[in-house]
Amino acid sequence: MNIPTPDEPLRDDDDGISRRGFLRCMTWAGTGVLWMVNDGLPRSLGLSSAEAATALKSSKLTFLQISDSHIGFDKPANPDALATLREAVAKIKALPVKPSFMVHTGDISHLSRAKEFDDADQLIKEVGLPVFYVPGEHDVLDEEAGKLYRERYGKGSKGAGWYSFDQDGIHFIGLVNVVDLKAGGLGNLGEEQLKWLEDDVKGLSASTPIVVFAHIPLWSVYPEWGWGTDDGARALSFLKRFGSVTVMNGHIHQIMQKIEGNIAFHTARSTAFPQPAPGTAPGPGPMQVPAGELRKFLGVGHVNFVPGNKRLAIIDTPLA
Repeated sequence: MNIPTPDEPLRDDDDGISRRGFLRCMTWAGTGVLWMVNDGLPRSLGLSSAEAATALKSSKLTFLQISDSHIGFDKPANPDALATLREAVAKIKALPVKPSFMVHTGDISHLSRAKEFDDADQLIKEVGLPVFYVPGEHDVLDEEAGKLYRERYGKGSKGAGWYSFDQDGIHFIGLVNVVDLKAGGLGNLGEEQLKWLEDDVKGLSASTPIVVFAHIPLWSVYPEWGWGTDDGARALSFLKRFGSVTVMNGHIHQIMQKIEGNIAFHTARSTAFPQPAPGTAPGPGPMQVPAGELRKFLGVGHVNFVPGNKRLAIIDTPLA
């Protein structure tokens, strides 16, 4: 994927923790996320539902979010992560209206291996949409893997793979917070990327809708498990003047939402395996569920933008 320059059109080329202002949704509903604006609040609809079809037709811009494919993972939590990604792709291909593009919020692979990326690419290309990526920690396990990731997915990006682009009046920002990540440690953006972000949004009108996507949540979901970004608050400080900001993440393999002021946060399900709710297990990691229940925990997200509403709206859909 080549990152478009500003104003360049997209091309077809290559259960409840009580926290202030925090809403957690543990419905495990999706194979992706359909984002739409509805009274300023995100909500979930099935990708195949009639309501979702109507939303797709009425919005100015729709795009998909998938995350945490973990191609190469073959443990009991899901012995065939490629098969469940294939199911997610089939759901997307069956949508009644084609979205504009797709965002993958990291952990495409499980061990940063070329074959894992190849297998993921072969399937994702079947969707027939431009795809915008940010890396997860499993995509950049070492320096060589980081180079491989940037060669495949980061052409035209800055630094470790961050970039921005504009589409239909929305400013999109892809951030990288997984480089040099320590086991169980918080994500980190770093000084160079933060300076770039501040400069990137400096000239934008406060009425410009902003969509930020990264792998690890930019807000503190559960720091004890590394589910947050150490310098995320500083990044978000650059966005407080904007009327509509949506922040999309993966990493935790479950849906959590929070609205804080003008910023709506949403984490996505994995297409590979679930993880436990914060604090309900000794630590994070693949969570095994009965085989017949797995697809209820996996999902994709769909995002809609309707001009005049406050925020983008998100629709999460499960594989089952």
